[in-house]
Amino acid sequence: MRIVLNGQQAFGKSVLDALLEQGEEVIAVYGPPDKPGTPDDPVVAAARERGLPLFQPPSFKQPAVWEEFRGLKPDLCMMAYVTKIVPEDFLNIPTHGTFQYHPSLLPRHRGPSSINWPIIQGETRTGLSIFWPDNGLDTGPILLQREVEIGPDDSLGTVYFERLFPMGVSAMLESLELVKADKAPRTAQDEGKATYEGWCREEDVAIDWTRPAADIHNLIRGADPQPGAWTEHAGTRLHLYDSRRDDKASGEPGTVLAVSDAGLRIATGKGAVLVRRVRPAGGKKQSAVEYAQGRLTPGDRLGAA
Repeated sequence: MRIVLNGQQAFGKSVLDALLEQGEEVIAVYGPPDKPGTPDDPVVAAARERGLPLFQPPSFKQPAVWEEFRGLKPDLCMMAYVTKIVPEDFLNIPTHGTFQYHPSLLPRHRGPSSINWPIIQGETRTGLSIFWPDNGLDTGPILLQREVEIGPDDSLGTVYFERLFPMGVSAMLESLELVKADKAPRTAQDEGKATYEGWCREEDVAIDWTRPAADIHNLIRGADPQPGAWTEHAGTRLHLYDSRRDDKASGEPGTVLAVSDAGLRIATGKGAVLVRRVRPAGGKKQSAVEYAQGRLTPGDRLGAA
């Protein structure tokens, strides 16, 4: 089967590597355009290293791009982390169509930050979907889904890198086998259960210390490592990571209750959170106790703008 891999970043490269390792006929790779002064995207670098035909269109909305793709005579396109809009004019060119990875249980959490939001919203399960994209945003029929648990102290980083990333690579290969066997489902999404959230950006994760510890803990871990939930200290933003809940402690919201080797214990509207790592504005991540030395003592107040 003549396969085209369309992707980017580490996930796209891992899918490409897996396809080649099992001897699949990858006839071309589509990746993001080069950016002057920055390293090659991992997918782009891998395609160049392996001598694969590489295409880097700035947009997939141009007829010339469709014709170039058609000229490859692809049987299947596999989309492994694609953030550009890809219209059906491109998607439907391969004889077996195009399927795509999305890290949520569609139709829940459509959109670009689909791992952040379930954690921020306090959900205990999420998963991945392999689906057949159409002109909607994450709206196409489902080929395959897998569920994973969100533990009480899981973060965006642990859910993705420890579960959804490796499971996603396997699911992409499993989906390929279903297509080869002509057994790949096309199950319509239930629009009545659909949700959509946009990008989780820094302005979305300012900490309101009057909220309960559970909400603040979810916000910190759902934005860890990116974009990083933040509060204000000494007139600048302080990003907080690696938190734990403490429902028994109490104090004025935003007050530092304790500074120890364990981290910063900070009072919330109900309970407290223990923060183990921080990143000051313009600085690097460090242990919370390291940052606190000479800067924070019990009784000091933190507050978001």
